[in-house]
Parts: sequence; C-alpha cells; structure tokens
Amino acid sequence: MSTLDVILEKIHLRHDPRWSARGVCVACVLELMDREDVSIVRKSAALADVLELLKIAGVVRGVFQQDKRVCLHFICTLMKMLNSVEDPAVLEQIIQVLVQLLLDLKEEHFMQYVLDELQTQLYKVAGGKRFPHLTFLGKLVDAVSFLAQMLTTTHLCVLECMCESMLNPDEVLKSAVCYVFRGVWASEAALQSLPHALRERVCVLLLHTLTHACSLQLTINCLGLLLLMLRRGEMVCFLMNQKQNPPSEHEEESQCTELSNQHCSLPLILKRLLLGGDECVQVVSVRCVSAVLTHSPSQYCVPFIQADLPEFLFERLSSNNEVLLWSVYSCLLLLCEDAAFFSQCHSIYGIVSLVRSLKAILKLSNLEVQKKGLQLLTAILERQPTSVRLFPTVPGFVCIAEVVQEAVTSSCLRVATQAARAATALFRLHHQSSPIHFGELKRIVEALTSRCAELPSHITSQRRVGRGVCYEASVKENTLPTPDNQSEDTLESLCVCLLHCCDTAYIPAVTRLCERVPSPQVLQLFFSVLSMQFSLSPSLTPTFATKLASSGFIRLAVEHKALLCSGNRHSSLNAACCGFLLKLCASLLSQPHPVAGNHQQGGEEVEYVLRECLPSLCCRVCDWPSVLLEIPEENQNTQFCLLHLLYLSVVHGDRLLPDSTVFSSVVNFVCVMQEQHDSLPPSVLKPALYLLAATQESNPDLDWAALNSIIKALSSTPFFFSPLSSPHPALLHFIFHYPALAERFGMKVLSSWLAGGLEPAACGENKQSCPDLEKNIKSSVLLELLEKNSSTILSLLGVLCDDDTSVARQAVQVLRCYLQAGHSCSSAQAHLLKPALLKLLQRFTCDSEDNTVLGSLILEVLCLVQINLPAQSNMDNTDFKLLYHVSNLVGKVKCNNSEFLRPALNYIYGCLTLCSPHTADRVVSMLLSNTSVMELLQVVLNLLSSPFPIISSSPLVCCCLLLLSSLITLQHTLSAQVHKSVSLELEIFVKVLTFHKRHTDNLVLVCVVRLVQALLDVDLSSPVVHVSKSLRLQRPLQPVDGALHPLGYTGAISLVTALQSLLLQKQEMLLNTCVNCLRSLTGFLHRRKPTIAQHVVCQPWNRFLLYSLLNSGENLALHPATLSLLTLLVHWSGGVTQWDSDVAFVCEAAEKRGVKELRENTTCTLKLLLTECSAFSLSEQLNMRVHSLLESLDQLPPTETNTKALLYPSNMHECVCVCERIFPSLMRSQACWISFHLPCRFCSEHTALHSVKLLQERCSCRSTRSCLLGLKQLILMLNVDPELDLNMWKHGVLK
Repeated sequence: MSTLDVILEKIHLRHDPRWSARGVCVACVLELMDREDVSIVRKSAALADVLELLKIAGVVRGVFQQDKRVCLHFICTLMKMLNSVEDPAVLEQIIQVLVQLLLDLKEEHFMQYVLDELQTQLYKVAGGKRFPHLTFLGKLVDAVSFLAQMLTTTHLCVLECMCESMLNPDEVLKSAVCYVFRGVWASEAALQSLPHALRERVCVLLLHTLTHACSLQLTINCLGLLLLMLRRGEMVCFLMNQKQNPPSEHEEESQCTELSNQHCSLPLILKRLLLGGDECVQVVSVRCVSAVLTHSPSQYCVPFIQADLPEFLFERLSSNNEVLLWSVYSCLLLLCEDAAFFSQCHSIYGIVSLVRSLKAILKLSNLEVQKKGLQLLTAILERQPTSVRLFPTVPGFVCIAEVVQEAVTSSCLRVATQAARAATALFRLHHQSSPIHFGELKRIVEALTSRCAELPSHITSQRRVGRGVCYEASVKENTLPTPDNQSEDTLESLCVCLLHCCDTAYIPAVTRLCERVPSPQVLQLFFSVLSMQFSLSPSLTPTFATKLASSGFIRLAVEHKALLCSGNRHSSLNAACCGFLLKLCASLLSQPHPVAGNHQQGGEEVEYVLRECLPSLCCRVCDWPSVLLEIPEENQNTQFCLLHLLYLSVVHGDRLLPDSTVFSSVVNFVCVMQEQHDSLPPSVLKPALYLLAATQESNPDLDWAALNSIIKALSSTPFFFSPLSSPHPALLHFIFHYPALAERFGMKVLSSWLAGGLEPAACGENKQSCPDLEKNIKSSVLLELLEKNSSTILSLLGVLCDDDTSVARQAVQVLRCYLQAGHSCSSAQAHLLKPALLKLLQRFTCDSEDNTVLGSLILEVLCLVQINLPAQSNMDNTDFKLLYHVSNLVGKVKCNNSEFLRPALNYIYGCLTLCSPHTADRVVSMLLSNTSVMELLQVVLNLLSSPFPIISSSPLVCCCLLLLSSLITLQHTLSAQVHKSVSLELEIFVKVLTFHKRHTDNLVLVCVVRLVQALLDVDLSSPVVHVSKSLRLQRPLQPVDGALHPLGYTGAISLVTALQSLLLQKQEMLLNTCVNCLRSLTGFLHRRKPTIAQHVVCQPWNRFLLYSLLNSGENLALHPATLSLLTLLVHWSGGVTQWDSDVAFVCEAAEKRGVKELRENTTCTLKLLLTECSAFSLSEQLNMRVHSLLESLDQLPPTETNTKALLYPSNMHECVCVCERIFPSLMRSQACWISFHLPCRFCSEHTALHSVKLLQERCSCRSTRSCLLGLKQLILMLNVDPELDLNMWKHGVLK
C-alpha cells in the first residue's frame, strides 16, 4: 500500500495541509483508525507508513506539536486498538508505533497519560486480554528509562495488577509480566522506591512461576528477571531462604504463604533447569547459581552442594558450547571454595569430566574458556584433601599431565601462566599415582622451562610465576619415594631435570633481570627457591652448591642485602638472603673437598657464627676490608663471618676482592688477633691461612712478625683441629714456600696430606701406570710441589720413618711416580737423597716386622733414585757405602722375607749393571766377596728343585737369577776373584723348562732361560757357579757326552726341545729370550761338537716350529724373535736353499705391510736376516726381492735409541734390559755375540773391544761383507764411534 492510500480522498479535502508530512496525512490516519468500516489490513498498512515516518527524526513530532489534543487522541485510539485487534502482527505494529511515538515526543505528561490509561485498561480487562497492554508496557519500560521509576512511585497499582497476572495460568501473559518486572528491576532508582513487601511478593511469585513454568519463553524471561534480582544481596538472601516448609499454626494464612508452599527452593529450581535440554536455559541457570554464590560462597555453597548441583555441572562439561563451558567453570570455581565440595567427593566424581573437557577446549581458539578451565583445575588440585587421591592409577595421572603440558605450551601467555600454576599444584605428593610416573612430571618441568625461555625479557611477573612453579614443584617433589622398578622414570632423573632447568633457564633469567632493575619481590622469591633446592636431592646438592658458589652467588646475595635491606628495609628479602647464604655455606662446608678433605671440623661453630651475623651484615663487599681492620672486640663474630664467606668464595673460584686487598687484610687481622688473644679459633685459623696461601703468589713474602704470628697460631692449635690435619693444595705450597714453616710443619702437613689416601691403583707396579697416578689430583699436587721445591723430598723421606706403614707406602708411591714419570734425579737431588737414605739404612735393623716393612720402603726409594740418575753418572763413596749396607742387610735377612729382599736385590742388580766401566770391577768384587749374598743365591736356587710350583716367591727367584746371570757374565769379562761359588744342577733347570713350565710363572721361565744362556756363553764353566754333573750320564762317558760335558748329549737335546716348546707357546715374554738362548746353545754345540750343532739346526722340528710362527698372523710373522730364529737357521745350516720359501714368505709380509710401518726392532732384525741371506746364492726372483727390501730399509731415517733404564722384576713382567727388549735379534745376530744380559750402558761403553774379542773367538762368518754390515749396524745402535770399531775390526778380525 502506497503512501497515497493513507489519504482518504473523500475527507482529505477538508483537512488542513499542515497535518500532512511527506505524503502522509496524519488527520487521515486518525480518521482511518477511528472508522470501523476500514479493514484491519488497511489500518496495518497505514501504521507501517507511520512507522516509516517515525524513523525520520522530528517529522511526526513537528506535526503533533501543532495540537497536542490530536496527539492524545491518536495515542488513545491506538491503545483502544490493543483491546480490539486480535492479529498479533497488527498488535506488534500498534505497540511499535506507540513506543516510537512516545519516544519521539519526549514529554512526561504523555507518559503519565499512557500509564493512567494502562492502569485503567488493566483493571477493566482480565486474563489473557491483558497481554497486549503488558507487552506494550514492557517495551515502553525498556525504551524509556524513567518510566520504571514512575511505575514504582505513582502507579504501584499497575505493578499490583501485574502480580495478580502472575497467578494466571496463561504462560504467555506471565512471560509478559516477567518482562515488565525485568525492566523495573533493571532500574536501580525504581528498585529503591519499590516497597519491600511488593519485592518479596514478586520474588515468591517468580519462584512459583519458575517451578511450574513449561514454556521456553516464560522460563527465559523468569531467569532474566531472576538474574537481575540476584544482583542485590537482600534479594539473594530472601530467595535462598524460601524453602518448601509448611506454615506454623500461628502463621497467618496469606496468598504469599500459600504460594511459598507451592514452589521449590531456588537450588532445586536451578538444578531442574540445568537438566533441561536447552543450552541457553542451562547457561542462564548456571549464571544464576554463580550470581548467588558471588555474594557469599561460604553461606550459599552448602545448599547447592546438598542439592548435588556440582554433579550436574560436571555433566554439562561434555558440551561444546563455549559460553556454557565458561559459565560452568566459573560456577564450579565458586562451589569448590567450600569444603563440602570435597568432603562429598564431588571433585573425585568430576575430575575425569574436567580433564576430558580441558583436553577438548585446548584445541579451540577461545582463550578465556581455556584460562577459566585451568583456574578450576588449579583450585581443585590445591584444595583437594591430602587423604583422598584424585588419581589413584597411572592412566588418570598421565591424562591430566598431558593436559597440563599442552596448556603450558599454549601461545597465550595468560593460559600458559595458569597452566604453570596448575602444574605447581599437580606436583604435590598426594596427587601422584601409584606407582609414581616420574616421566610425566619431568616432561611438565621441561615444558615449563622451554616456555619460560621463550618469554620476552621485559615480562617479569610471568617469569616469576614460572620460576616459582618449577622450584616449588621441585621442593615438594623431594619427599617422593623411589619406585621399585629401575627405569628412566625415577626420582633421581626428575631431580636432575629440575636442577638442570634451574641451572640453565631460571637462574640466568633472574640474574639478567636483577642486573637491570633489582626487584625485592623477585629476589625474595628467587633466594627462597634457591634455598629449597638444597633439600631436593642429597646426591646432587654438592654439585649444585659448588656451581652456585663458583658462579658468584655469595656476592649476589651479599650485594643485594646491602643494597635493599639496609636500614631494616625489606625484612622478608633479608631473611630469604640469609637463609640462602646459610644453606649454601652449610652445604659447602659439609661436603669434602676433592683434594683437601673436609673444609671444616667445626662446621657447627661456623654455622652458628653465620646464623648470628648474617641478618645484621648489610655492608657491601668493597667495605669488608675496613671491617676486618676494626678492633676485634667490637665485632669479632662479624669479622669471622666475613672470613668464612671470603674463604668459601675463593675456594670455589670467586674472587670477591683483589688478592692484594685480601692478603693485607687477613695478615693484619691474624696479627691483631694473635696479639690480643694469643690464639685463633681453629674454625677461623683455617680460612685465614687458606686466604693467605691462595693470594700469596701475587703478593710479597711475609715479614718475620707476620710469619711468627702464624707459627704461634699453628703451634697453639691442637693438631686434630689444625688446618694442617686436612691441608688444601694451596696450603701445602704456602708451608713449603717459607723454610721456617716447612721446618716446623712440613712433615706433619705431608703426613696429613698422604693420610688422606692416595688411590692404591694410582701408581702400579710398572712404569706404564705412572700416567694414571699423575691424573690423580692428590699426587699431581705433590709432584708439582716436588718440582718447585727439592727440599720436599727430604720431608717425604722423613715421613717414611715417622709415620705408619700406610702413609710411608703412599710417600714411596709419590716418589716412584715422580722419578719414573720422566723426572730425572738431578745431581743436587741425589746429593740430598743418598746421604739421607744412607743415614736411614745405618740405623736400620731387621729385628721386627715393622722395621722390615720400613726397610723395604727405603730400598724402593733407593732403587728409584738409582734408576733415575743421569746417564754416565759415576758411583761415589756414598754409593759404595749404600751398596755395602744393602748387601750386608741381604745377608742378615731370611730368604722367606721376600718383601725386603726383592728391592734389596733390585738395588744390587742395578749397581752391578748400571755402574760405569772403571767402577764395575770394584762392584763385582764387593758382591763376590760377600759370602752371605752368595749363600742367599744358593738358597734361592735350591727352591727350584722343589717339587711344587714357585708362585709366591717368583719375584725373589727372578731377582736372584738375574743377579747370578750378570755376575757370571761380568766375572768372566773382568776376571774377578770369587770367594764362594754357587752350586747349580743344570739338569734341574732343564727339567723346569721341560716338565714344570705349565706350573711355573712365565717370569721365572724367562729368568731361568737367561741364566742357562749366561752359562752357555761361558761354556758352562765359571768360578761363580759350579755346574754339577748330570746323574744320567753313563760312566765312562761317551765321546759325545764328554764333548758336551757337563750338559751331555741328552741334556742338550732336552734343552733344545724345551726351548722349542716354549717358543710354540708364542708368549711375548718368552719369544726373544728363548731364541737368544737357542742361539747361545747352538754356539756352544758348534764350539764343542760342530756336527751336533749342524744336526740340531737341520732337524725337521725346526721347520715345523718356523712354519707355526710364520703362519700365526702378520704380527708374529714379522716378530723380531721369528726373524732372529730364521736368521739363526739360515746361518748355521750353511745355506738358504732349504729356507728360501720361508725367506720369501717374510719378504712378502714385509712388502705387504710396508717397511715404513715396521717397528724399529723389526726393521733392524729384518735387515740382518736379509744381509745374511744375501751372502748366499739365491734364486733370481728372491735375490731381487731381498736387495729391494735392503735398499728400502737403508733409506729409512735413523732413529734414536733410549738405552737408559733398566727394568726390574719387581715392577714389570719382562726381565730384560731395554737394549735387548728393543733389538733382540740384533743383539743375538751372527755378527755380534755379546751376551744378552749385559746392561745397556755397559754395552755402549764396552762393545768396541768386547765385540771384537767375541768375534775373534766365536764368529765363523762366510762373508766379510756380512760381518762388516752386522757390526756397523750394532755400532750405530749403541752410538759408539763407527770409525774406531771398524778399524778394530780390520786390524783385529781380518788380520
């Protein structure tokens, strides 16, 4: 219908044009509405046009302001239409026009007229006919703000009439009434003027309506009104007190009382609404509950909990409606403030639903819902009673742990922070499952740490939360029991993770923050958390405390105390700092130093001083020197406290003050204290001395007054409490830096240091173990001290005599390591040591077991000094005195005292073999004239005839056999006089090598073979040894037995067989020795009976032996012993024809490995083999290979040979000298027949003449070239003058 339809042409002409506006004639509209013959459709169209016109501000108002009577008439007409029109759409148009018209007019008397008219209409009509009027009133109240107050002041009758309408069964009417009341309750001014009785009546009517409401619209309007009512505390109290109780006998019967009996209590009403299927109703119901609880949770929680409302709220968590979820979370958060929530097990019932809901919402984008859900989880975890577990099984705990971990990693900082709080509560002991799932806890901690590291540096509060969570969790976790099964999910792994996170993430974050803006609140929490860490894991606390001290945390705490806590400010921060420093210092004092042992014996005294002085200590570190310079009586304990803090800081590498300042301050403090008190407490003396020792290097030496004060302080302190009882390395150097201190306390401090316990395996019985000892901290400190101060050696020697056996052994181990680890004994050291050792030996007696042990230790030191003397050192008068006393002591000791005899015979053997050429005859004569030594050798040799294996005495037997071998050789060389001979049954030695080798130590076998070789080199005839005749020789002797007397043919063959069988064992110790002895045996047979020697060499067994060695791997094929054996067979067989395949095999192996990869001794032995082979006619191919290898070997650069050390059987498993060990085949080659047991130095000085002599006597070379090459190689090896020896060769042998 167009706007022209509004103009009635029949009557419009008489209307004044002033009533028209934009094509609408208001007069026509009025007459159209008054006429009954006009259809409702036309009226509706006209109203629609009026509505459109009303949307244009001021147009309609301008028309009606011409005559207000017209306006009132139009309003009255429309209100009458509310009674007559039944079409809902037209009624809605009428109401809209009325509301918009009244809003546009903005005049109070029109509002008053409308209210009066409404009051009249409401009284006239009844029942459902009131609905249009009430609907109009509700919308008008919404549109006009002051209308609600007009209703409560001047038109209470309208409200009374509305209350009557609430009792009408028409729910649509009730809905409209509730809508009007909602507008009234929304106005605070109107509510203030509303009578109290009317308020209560509306409340009762509302509860009654909600109880019986069936339609959704009514329910929603009622809940909307209820929400507004619940904003006021008195309304909440009234509504919550409306219970379904019958009236008393004296209670007046009234309509309100009757209604109160016809409704349920508010909790039950809301519970019923919560069970409905409409989520909007559920949301409003939950918000109503929250509105009630907001006023007083402690007062109103119980009714809702008793109505089992939490149970139904948890059930609603399965919804996907984010608004509903947020409302339920908020309501449950209020309900769980009451203990009844937990006592009635609602938390246990709903925790699974809550975890499941959180897991779902974390995948959504609504961060507020996530935060609210995590707040609820945190509250439940924090308030759950410890007697009831929420997660009795592992799966339940794993689910919540996964939710918390996922929430921590949220991109929203607020969500992550709330998740961190939830993690704090989850770490409590009573929330852990059985068995405890440490792996999940560890993953949560790691997630927290990772999240904290991602935070921007300017965010401080969140960092504090993150730190507090992790550290609080770690502290609470420390009481958890360890699970029975061993796995990665252990308490220890969790503790390590917590400390690691603290170390790598939280501590750096807080320190960086405090460097910029120190916050007392942050620092208080930080130091409190650090204090808690010390109770986390006892096994990890020492490492944690050490790192804190070394990282400057003592300075950090002290400086912030001085900055923020002076003047009694921030007492809580002061307490946190003091607690941290006290626990840190106590932990540092209780743990043993890795080198010096315990820091303090009086740890309780130190803790008492710290506990007393730390709260009042609020001065900066730079002010400490002035405090130390003050008079001690005034603040003595404060000075002690400063010394302890300085000591612990310096010990762990944190220099709080410059060394010069510390040194001067402590010196002055010690002097003043010594003058006033004559002594320092032991707990103070140790840190003071350590500070002086640690800062001595960069400061001048102490004067006598200060040194005297220190001496007095140390002398007046009982040794058990003295710093010397558990010295620090710096204190050791400090004591020996001053001769006065070293003289008084040197031995004591070394004894205490050694009594601390060197590792027994640190210095083994051979040289190869010395590097392991040097790795030991305690030994390295002493080695460094020995390097810097030679007088320390004398103090160590004093420890040998004045301390118990265990400490003396430790001293010997240190000396052994010092001398064997490449530290040559200088002449000055030898000058100090030898007289001291001589004095010890002169007063030594073997009358007790303790003296025997002491003597063995002295002799071990003597052997070490002897071995490590510089090369070519001469024996002086002191050396001969030492040799004399040792040899005499050997004669006085029983042969079963192997502990003493072994080092003694070692020393004698060293003197015999390492002496210079012009003193060798004197040494040999001294030993050969000592009949007691010879008798001892005889007794030990008799042990070999024992039917049982020699095991316990094998080192002693080896020493005696080596000594006897050297005596035989040197006596033969020097023609020394023999006073007493040793009887020896050669048959017993052959029997040991043949039948008892499986039950005899390899070391004994090696020494037996070497003794047999020495006898063979002197043709079994020596004044030193009387070789007994074999009992198996027939009488009269056969010619062959006579030629080989006293060995005999059978003995010779048996010896050959024994040596060959020993070679087949392929033991490294036996290979070289047996080949050398086999060569000496072949030489002996060649000298006595050449045919037998040829027979022995050409035995098929030799080919089998050689085949076995060559085919036992590349290492054994090119072993010097194998090459020497082949050289021996080639030489004595008179040709290489039968050995060409073996020589070719060796050449192939050498070519395959490469001559540059061969060891030095293998190279020399191979060169001798090839040189020997080249002297014979070879096949063309083999000859080319031999010469090619020789050329390659000649092109190798010369190598230096170490011919210094002599190895003893007491500390090794190979009884050979270095020359023979490095060049075994060369020493036994056909070009030089020097006996293998000659010492290196003796060899190097005697080779020139002695080699020529032996060559003249024993060498039957087939080629002059071969002999010249062999001798040249020997001379190069021994570093003697080649021209001299070649001239001797030319003028001696060739002549």
